Amino acid sequence: MDNYDLIVIGSGPAGRRAAVQAAKLGRSVLVVEGRRRVGGVSVHTGTIPSKTLRETALNLSGWRERGFYGSSYRVKQDIRGEDLGVRLGKTLEHEVDVLEHQFQRNNVRTIAGTARFLDPHTLSIRHPDGSQLAVSGTRILIAVGTVPHRPDDIPFDDDHVLDSDAMIEAPRVPRSLTVIGAGVIGIEYATIFSALDVPVTLIEPRESFLDFIDREIIQEFVHILRDRGTTIRLGCPVAGIEKGADGWPVTTLEDGRRVRTDMVLYAAGRMGATGPLDLDRCGLSTDSRGRLAVDPRTFQTEVPHIYAAGDVIGFPSLASTSMEQGRIAACHAFGLPLPPAPKYFPYGIYAVPEISTVGMTEEEVRQRGIGYECGVARFRETSRGHIMGLNSGMMKMLFSLKTRRLLGVHIIGEGATELIHIGQAVLNLKGTLDYFIENTFNYPTLAEAYKIAALDAWNRMPAG
Repeated sequence: MDNYDLIVIGSGPAGRRAAVQAAKLGRSVLVVEGRRRVGGVSVHTGTIPSKTLRETALNLSGWRERGFYGSSYRVKQDIRGEDLGVRLGKTLEHEVDVLEHQFQRNNVRTIAGTARFLDPHTLSIRHPDGSQLAVSGTRILIAVGTVPHRPDDIPFDDDHVLDSDAMIEAPRVPRSLTVIGAGVIGIEYATIFSALDVPVTLIEPRESFLDFIDREIIQEFVHILRDRGTTIRLGCPVAGIEKGADGWPVTTLEDGRRVRTDMVLYAAGRMGATGPLDLDRCGLSTDSRGRLAVDPRTFQTEVPHIYAAGDVIGFPSLASTSMEQGRIAACHAFGLPLPPAPKYFPYGIYAVPEISTVGMTEEEVRQRGIGYECGVARFRETSRGHIMGLNSGMMKMLFSLKTRRLLGVHIIGEGATELIHIGQAVLNLKGTLDYFIENTFNYPTLAEAYKIAALDAWNRMPAG
C-alpha cells in the first residue's frame, strides 16, 4: 500500500491549492478526483462554466452595446444551446489542461476514482473501470465540494425540470424560465437568461434574498431586473411542480398562483458531496446538509489529522476563499507558521449586472452604532460610463465620521467584481477617505467612481 504525506480528496479550488502548497514544501501528495479529469465542481459544473455561460450570453446578445444601439440590438439573432456549448467546451478544456500541467510540474500524483474511508488513515479508491486501490495518508484533506439539492418531490427530468449541473451539461435556451431559489446560483442563472431576452420568473420562499449584501444595492438590483421584465415572487413557497400535457412544467405556489414555463431551474440549495466517503469509519459526521465542521483558523476537523476546506464546510462557498482555505490547511498540516488572515475579502456575484462587496454593509454599521457617512457614484456620471453606454450601475462607500476610515464598498454594475479590489486593499490597509480624495485615478475609467463617491461623502461630513 502506498503511503502519502497528504491525500487530497477533490481537485477543486481548495484541493488544488492545498496539493500544490504541500508539494512545494517537499511532501508527497496524492489527489483523488471522482471525475475522469481534474478540476472539481468549480471547473466542470460550477464557477468556470457558469461564468463562461454568462460571458457567452452577453457577447452573443450584444447586451453591452444596447445602451447605444437600443434594446433590440443583437449580435446573433437566433441564439441556441449549441452556441453556448461551444465556448463552454473550449474554456473547460483549457482549464483542465492548465491544472493537469500544474500538478505534473509540482510532482502531485492524481488518480481518477471515488474515495471512501476504511479507517482514519486509509482510503479505498474505486476506479471508473471498477478496480480498487487502497492508499494511506499521514494527513488527509476533504475537499469534495457540493452537489445540487434534489428533493424527492421535484420531478427532475434534466430537460424541462433541472438543477444547475444539468443546465451546464446540456445547455439550451428555453422559451421561458422559472428559477426556484434566489441564492447566488439562482440569481446568476435567472439574470443570464434574462439577458438573452428569455422571460424569467424568480421564486423565493423568503421575503428577502442575498441578505449579506447591502440592502440599497439589492433595491437597485431589483429595480433593474423588474425594469427589464423579470418577474420576482418573494415570500412565495412552492407547493409543487407538475408536468402539463405538452411537457411544460407548471409551478404552483402556496398562495395558489401557477407559473407555466418551458423550463424550471431548481436552485434552492446544495449539499456537501460527502455521502460516498463513509465518514463514520474515520470518526467524522456531517450536518443535515452534508457539511463538515472545522476549526476556522486551521481547517482541522474533530479528527486532528483530517482537514476539510472549500464548499464542503459551508459559507462563504467562494472559489477565492476556498483556495486560501486549502493553502492554510496544508501549511498548518506541515507546521508552516501562518500570518494572520486579512480581515476583509470580497464577494462577487456574477449576475447581470454584477454585484461585488467588501467590508460592512450600512445595516451592519448601524447595528454596531458607528457614526458614519456614505457616498454614492453612478456609473453614468463617469466619462467611461458614457463611452460604454451604461445606463445603470452604482458604487456606494461607507466612512467612519470619527476616524474617516473606509468601512465598506458596495458595487453593482459592469466590472463590479474587478473594481472591488481597490476598496479591498484600502480596507485591509486601514485607509481613509483621504486616499480617494488625494490620489489620481486613470481617466477615463470606471475606477473614477471611487473618487466621485468619496467626494460625495466628504461633502456631507462635518468640517475638521
